Amino acid sequence: MTPLLSIVTFPLRQPVTIFLLVLMIILVCPIVFRRLRIPHIVGLILSGVVVGPYGFNLLERDASFEIFGQVGILYLMFLAAVEIDMFHLRKNLKKGILFGLLTFAIPLILGIIGSRLAFGARWSTCVLIASMYASHTLISYPIVSKFGLQNARSAVVAVCATIVAVMLALLTLAGVVEVADGGFHIGKILRLFLLMVVYAIAVGMTFRYATKYFFRTFSDQVSQFIYVLAMVFIASLLAQIIGLEAILGAFYAGLVLNRFIPARSGLMGRIQFVGNAIFIPYFLIGVGMLINIHVIFKSWNVGWVALNMIAVAMASKWLAAYAGARMFRFGKNDRNIMFGLTSGKAAATIAATMIGFQHSLLTEDMMNGAVLMILACCVVSTVTTQEATKRLRIERTEEELLAEGERVPGAYARQLVAVANPVTAEGLMRMALLMRNRRNQNYVTALFVRNSDDARTLEMGRTALRQAVAAAQAVDIEVKDVERYDVNVVAGVTNEAKQEKASDIMIGLHRKSNVVDTFYGTMIEQLLQATNKMVFMSRCFIPVDTVSRLMVVVPDKAEYETGFQTWVERIGNLASQLACKVVFLASRSTADFVKNVLEDENFAIRHEYRQTDDWDDFIVQTADIGEEDLLTIIAARKGSISHGPQLENMPGFLSRNFARHNLLVIYPEQFGG
Repeated sequence: MTPLLSIVTFPLRQPVTIFLLVLMIILVCPIVFRRLRIPHIVGLILSGVVVGPYGFNLLERDASFEIFGQVGILYLMFLAAVEIDMFHLRKNLKKGILFGLLTFAIPLILGIIGSRLAFGARWSTCVLIASMYASHTLISYPIVSKFGLQNARSAVVAVCATIVAVMLALLTLAGVVEVADGGFHIGKILRLFLLMVVYAIAVGMTFRYATKYFFRTFSDQVSQFIYVLAMVFIASLLAQIIGLEAILGAFYAGLVLNRFIPARSGLMGRIQFVGNAIFIPYFLIGVGMLINIHVIFKSWNVGWVALNMIAVAMASKWLAAYAGARMFRFGKNDRNIMFGLTSGKAAATIAATMIGFQHSLLTEDMMNGAVLMILACCVVSTVTTQEATKRLRIERTEEELLAEGERVPGAYARQLVAVANPVTAEGLMRMALLMRNRRNQNYVTALFVRNSDDARTLEMGRTALRQAVAAAQAVDIEVKDVERYDVNVVAGVTNEAKQEKASDIMIGLHRKSNVVDTFYGTMIEQLLQATNKMVFMSRCFIPVDTVSRLMVVVPDKAEYETGFQTWVERIGNLASQLACKVVFLASRSTADFVKNVLEDENFAIRHEYRQTDDWDDFIVQTADIGEEDLLTIIAARKGSISHGPQLENMPGFLSRNFARHNLLVIYPEQFGG
């Protein structure tokens, strides 16, 4: 046989040709099916049917599809958990659990009754088939993510419900198999429950401390990505060891790691890219390769079984979504998203089908009917989710545009990040990007100012500039890098800020070099006098991604300053990205104004207010600030309304008590900018 014939023999066996064909499917499917107005997820599944062993037999479902398919479903569950805003999850947790019980119980009850009436099967078989209806897979979740609706209440409720429904369905499956094998022991269920509790505590605590240590020790994002993947598979493996499904472990790993992976970070970008480009498409193609559409022509009975299964599975999941939406007072689009996300079938249903056939609980016709049900459910799930998310996205966009017409939001801010030290450059840029409004389309200016040709200073500054630019590009933010020669740093920063019409200036906080040096340093004091724009001074000893709490000190009468609403928005953006709690130390009247801004801007963050009416209150409240907190001081220029004795004493107090703490000092825009 010639080398050419050995390469093109079907089914393909040469690794290069196999991977090439899969890549071409992943590339072409979105293009072709978008023109046909069909979700590309359906296209990937149908492509798997066409090229698989039951289609044109171009590919075998070999070990590569087994491995990548398993990785894909784990990645899908992990991505669903890591993309959820933890505030929204806590807010909708009860609804998610309740809907999980509904979307499990209704299909289970209707499935048992329907299977008994339609097939006349024994009770154990009816319960097994009903558990297949009750379980589901988040096949269409990438569509929700693509439209940026992963934190929509319906999506969060459906994702939470998935874990409840899948866990109960798997327990039901295990019970049916136990009965079929000759016995059922309640002790096994209690043992599994105890192991689940131990697993949740051990993995939650261990992963949290290990991740903090790793992220603070290793800043390389490739190493961080590999670490995150390792944690996902460790959690999945441990789940399997105690008797749970691996997908539950992957989802839990995502919840634990969630707060360490901000949505606007290079690490999140890499996680989403790799999953959406390789692992998840591989999984979807593998699902299609399992489906044998020829079985429908084998006998009329297979068609009848498949039709019955499809009808009951779809109707029961729709009834659950309808009941849940009515109960939670959700609209039509939210209801359809809940139905779309919970109607897809894949991993758990396939496993139940194979196990049922192996234990003689399902006939061959039932097994074939289940396979066709999986295909139909995947198609309905993706089409429904696509249409519902599109409509909901349009609704939200219209609301946002209407709200923007009533105010000038942070979406138009122009940020300037001044860097000089390679050690702090990346952290400064990341801090600026985390405070950035997600709708802001303006580029960021990264600036290095020099006033000499000293080789060492020049090399350090240019290295810092490259690192700042790389940090912005990692999250797809347009960045303009500027190396400017000027008489001094202050002149360079202020002149560039005027030229770029910058509204925000981010610089590193000065570090005292001798005992007579001031806390802020001469350069920063001159900068504050030279510009009335908002200035941020940052000093973080740990990666900002690992900050656990923001402690924000707000001076009395801060609400009367020009830039009050703007800095509150920046703090809200930062807390949202870090998924951490914000504690505002302010007087009662000022705290009310802060609360109003957060409510008007719809910030979904955990926050509390501690009343501080004088300097003694401030000292007491800051006593518990730890190494993982970010102390944020809202300062004021001399002569402004909110400037007073407390702010005069602040630099000395910070120098004495918080020299080794993470610190962010904000001078809001004042005197009209």
